[in-house]
Parts: sequence; structure tokens; C-alpha cells
Amino acid sequence: MKTKLLLVAFPIVIAGAFFSVFRSIPNMYPETKRVLEPIDGCVFMTVMGEQSSEDFNVFKNNENYTMSVRDGLSWLSKAQLPNGGYGAGSHSAQNIRDPHAVQADPATTAMVGMAFLRSGTTLKQGAYSKNLKNVIDYLLETVENSPKNDPYITDVRNTQIQSKLGQNIDAVLTAQFLSNLLDRNLSGVDKKRVARCLDICVSKIQEGTDASGRQNGAGWAGVLQSGLANSALEAAQSVGADVDKSVLDRSRNYQKDNYDEKTGGVKTEDGAGVMLYAVSGSVRASAKEARKAEEAVNKAKKDGKLKGDAPVTVENLKKAGYSEQEAIEYNASYNVYNAAKETAQREDVLNGFGNNGGEEFLSFLQTGESLVVNKDKDWKKWYDDMSGRILKIQNSDGSWNGHHCITSPVFCTATSLLLLTVENDIEYLSKVGE
Repeated sequence: MKTKLLLVAFPIVIAGAFFSVFRSIPNMYPETKRVLEPIDGCVFMTVMGEQSSEDFNVFKNNENYTMSVRDGLSWLSKAQLPNGGYGAGSHSAQNIRDPHAVQADPATTAMVGMAFLRSGTTLKQGAYSKNLKNVIDYLLETVENSPKNDPYITDVRNTQIQSKLGQNIDAVLTAQFLSNLLDRNLSGVDKKRVARCLDICVSKIQEGTDASGRQNGAGWAGVLQSGLANSALEAAQSVGADVDKSVLDRSRNYQKDNYDEKTGGVKTEDGAGVMLYAVSGSVRASAKEARKAEEAVNKAKKDGKLKGDAPVTVENLKKAGYSEQEAIEYNASYNVYNAAKETAQREDVLNGFGNNGGEEFLSFLQTGESLVVNKDKDWKKWYDDMSGRILKIQNSDGSWNGHHCITSPVFCTATSLLLLTVENDIEYLSKVGE
């Protein structure tokens, strides 16, 4: 009898000892442990609004960053639809947060694709190689199947992204993704096919640019579509696409004209009355020319044409080799960039709509990428503070979501990951600024 009891008890004792040891090992499975608890209440309420992002750099450490990006990418991998695309859902059903209960759209898919690329995924390596391949296939097939005379690349209409940003946002964001793809020179990518699709997107963007440089079919915050279109054309140009200079100039001027560097006034008519949306576009549109102006003056100093403390002015740009008209234009861009950059980071401007949806995050992304394009010395502090805030508001399942307008967790998660991993694209963004 005692023997039988021992035989029964022995496995229980061993199991108990095993679980005791198992539980005593600290962080045996650290990948399952969330270092940061999400902020209570509205997930996006304080990203750029009611709480300052100052000093949130304390949350920006390697452990928090690695876990956050890992969990975000994992969540996105599971959100992919059977056709390879991703969807944000319709404007009329913003309450639907299930990524599998919506229809795929190119704009959202392109954002996810850029998040995978920026995070280091390729077609040959990385846990999400298959996801990336499916994204590429979906977008190329969508563009190739779009009628030549159709102003849009997709017949999917009334999406959250289109209604809030603009009717041509799918071509705009897809062009950005395809430019990223070409720049990376990834093995396994049909570059000629990608280039052909990029040309189609560029053509639709250019045809949709009116005489003022504004994108037609503007949504609730259409100024963002126009700003992103400007970025898309610059990116396409940087990888060799045929971009009409006159259209690009109009696009830049429209964005720059939304900000008056002398008075600090901002035109918000095309940005739903929200200063953040308009001013972030002004920063982005002027970043490339601002960088050129500063580099020209610095070179003139090095060559002895200007004194060491000479500022960027029309006269100094002329001494650096620019014609009078060029000097006036580049000096204006330099002034708009520096003034708008400061405005874009003011607390009252960062409030955006009051709480935050995808529009706020796109504005934020444009400002951050602008600092990189211009090789701005303020970049590092801005990045650490804002990254800390993004890390602190991540949902426990690895996603992010908005609380007005663009509420889609897919779109907001992709945008947040693009913000966190922007350091990985410094070389590419700097190239865009050349």
C-alpha cells in the first residue's frame, strides 16, 4: 500500500518541484512580459495633446523599443487578409476594429508594407518575409489592374483613409511604398514591374494636382494628402522615376504657402481647421530646399566666399552661386522650414484635434521625417521624446488605434511602427533630401 502511495505521489512531487523551479527563474520567457503598461483611458489621447511629450525619452530604451516593435509587427502579421492586403475599414463603420472584418485597401496596405520594410524585413529573411511578399503582390496587381483613364488605382471607395485624407491617397501611399522598395534593391523583386507601377502612380498623382499644387478630391484633412503627395513625388524622383518638375514645384509651393514665416500664420482651411495638419506639411515640403540652402552656404564658407558666421540670406545664397530668383526661393524655403519646424512642435499645435487619430500620427511622421531629410540637429531629442510617448501608449496586444476619424488599428499600428523605426531609414530619407 505504501509503495502504491509513493508511486502516485512521486509524479506529483516532481511536477510541483518543476513548476516551482520554473516560476522562480526570472524572465524565463521575457518575450511574453510587457515592460510598459498602456496609459489608462484613450490610447491616443496624449500622444501629442494633453500631456507633454517632453522627458518621455526615459521610456525609450532598447528593451522597451525592441519589445514594442516586435509585438507591433507580430500583430500586423496576423491582421493580413487572404488576398495579401490590409484594410482600415469604411468611413461609415469606424467602430469596426477587427482587421479581418474589413476590405483591403491599397493605402493601408502600403503603410503596412513600409512598416515591414523599415523594420528590416526582406523577401529572403525575417519572420515576415511572406507577409511582405503578399503585400507586394497585392499592390502590384491592384495598380496593374487599374484602368488607364481612371484617376484612382482602386475601385474600393469610402475608406476611412480616403474620407479623411483624400480620394487619391491610395496612389500617393503606394507610390511611397514602391519607391522604398526600389531603393532597397531587394533580391527577388521584379524591379521593372515595380518601376512600371510606380510610373502609373506618379502619373495619377500628377494628373490629380491642380494649378495651385493641391491634390484633387481632398478629404476632411486634405492638406495631408497634398503633403504626402509631395513626399511621394520626391521619393519617386530619388529612385529615378520621371517626375514633372513643374508639378513638384507647384506641390511644394502649395505646402509652403500654408505657412507665413514672417507672421507665423497658418492656413488651416484644407486641414479641417487643425494647425498641426497644415504646418507639418509646410515643414516637409520645405525640408529638401532648406537643406540645399544651408549646404550651399556652408560650402561657400569653406571655400572662403563667406565669413564663418554668415547666415542663410538671399545675398549670401547669391554669393554661393545661386541666381537671384533661386536665392529668393531657397531662402524662403529655409525660413519656412525653420519657423514651421518650431511651430509644429509647440504644445498648442501638437494638440491636433484634441485627441488623436491617424491624421495626428501622419502629421507627426511628416515632421519627424522632415528633420531627417534636412539632417536637422534637433532630430535626436525629438525622436527619443516622441518615441518614448509612442512606446508608452501601445495596447497590450501590440497594436495601436485611433479615437477619431482614422480609428483603424491596422493603419495606426503601421504608422506608429514607422515612427519608432524611422532611424532605420536615415540613409534613404537623406537621399530623398539630396
